Amino acid sequence: MAQPPVPRRRQLLFALYMSGIMSLLMSGVITLINTGIAGGFSGRWMASWIVAWVVAFPLVVFIAPLAGRMTDASLKFLDRTLQRRPGGGTE
Repeated sequence: MAQPPVPRRRQLLFALYMSGIMSLLMSGVITLINTGIAGGFSGRWMASWIVAWVVAFPLVVFIAPLAGRMTDASLKFLDRTLQRRPGGGTE
């Protein structure tokens, strides 16, 4: 069963939040690993986060639909595979 189309503004807002949160966390971890928590950590983190977010947002906008199609295809494959098992269920 096909899902109803998601409004474009919801997709863009989702991409904004997802890319912002993921890039914030990832840039913090990578900055911590590379430079430690020594003086100036917050400034280095925020500078790297802005760069990461500028890259991440358009990537999420364009990749999320592909990831959704890949997920749908994978679930369809798994459903068919599980139905072929003896018993035909997910028990």
